[in-house]
Amino acid sequence: MSHVADTARPAHSNASNASTAANAAASSPASLPWITRLVSMDTVSRNPNLGLIETVRDELRNLGIEATLTHDESGKWANLFATIPAHDGETNGGIVLSGHTDVVPVDGQKWDSDPFKPEVRGDQLFGRGTCDMKGFIGAALTLVPQMQRTKLAKPIHLALSFDEEVGCVGAPLLLADLLKRGIKPDGCIVGEPTSMRPIIAHKGINAYQCCVRGHAAHSSLTPKGLNAIEYAARLICYIREMADQFREQGPFDELYDVPFTTAQTSTIEGGNAINTVPAECRFQFEFRNLPTLDPDPIFARIEHYAHETLLPKMLREHASAAIEFSKIAAAPGLDSSEQAAITQLVRALTADQDKRKVAYGTEAGLFSLAGIPSIVCGPGNIEQAHKANEFVSLDQLVACERFLGKFIHSMSLDAHAQ
Repeated sequence: MSHVADTARPAHSNASNASTAANAAASSPASLPWITRLVSMDTVSRNPNLGLIETVRDELRNLGIEATLTHDESGKWANLFATIPAHDGETNGGIVLSGHTDVVPVDGQKWDSDPFKPEVRGDQLFGRGTCDMKGFIGAALTLVPQMQRTKLAKPIHLALSFDEEVGCVGAPLLLADLLKRGIKPDGCIVGEPTSMRPIIAHKGINAYQCCVRGHAAHSSLTPKGLNAIEYAARLICYIREMADQFREQGPFDELYDVPFTTAQTSTIEGGNAINTVPAECRFQFEFRNLPTLDPDPIFARIEHYAHETLLPKMLREHASAAIEFSKIAAAPGLDSSEQAAITQLVRALTADQDKRKVAYGTEAGLFSLAGIPSIVCGPGNIEQAHKANEFVSLDQLVACERFLGKFIHSMSLDAHAQ
């Protein structure tokens, strides 16, 4: 009996190990090689992304797919747009799979591993951009051969952009190029992290810098100067009062986690000594508007208060007074129609009919504004984005691959014949 028991235990252990290995294999994303390769490239927004874009371009070329690049003025940053044609060679129409290649900085964050050396720990992949949003890009690139093997009724497009994290700078160049070339996709799926749940709307983002110019003087001669910080403070308080009005009076949309338009001042600098009247003060502010609310009148209110209320008072103190605004970034909100084909498609593929709206912005609003109906759906949880030890769960990557597999089938002749 003892001998039987001793020999039975290893057999049971081997079976258990085999089962564990099988489960691990089943949950191991096929896209890991592509994702780790992408994450290993440091594409923090201040760094050029051209190396990553050219790597993708060359790999697509090896598959017989030619990509179009649109560069910024320096030539160091670029977008990529590539098309897997329909079975008959058609390249117009179809659906775009869209993602941004830049990531946020890691400066000042305490990571347990090198953020640009992706590492699997347990059932999670750690590294900057794993969640936001190189996981989706890697999954899409992994499935390109499957797209090519499928007899597509309509084309599938890949769109990779630069500098999304600093205000959606790159995507407008890509969209302008599509318009110039007469390419009009039927819809777009932006793969930002949503835990693979459809997001039908998000707020707009509007960021500005304001420079208040006064006049320097020794602090003992305060009336001879013009204190730029004090007048900047009045303008900042006005922006806060507007934010309070939105909070109290709306308009409201309860499907958002923050159901009203928000505004805030984020940075400020000015002055150079305790005994000097400051001649200049700069600050940056932003507001995030519900997509049903036009952002232009919001900024117009701020500008009107600055130029019609504050500036006349400043000019009475000194003739050199000025208040100057410059736009840092702007990205429109998204408000997808439930009747749009892209919305119905993603809802069908995810079997998810819940309505969800988010406060963060994406490039989906830009695609929508360009006349390309869009929706947001991708792997990972937004709560993990931008943080130290950013990660995406392997299960989310597997779910994304399954979703994309279903998507590819939905674009096939077989699916369209049904």
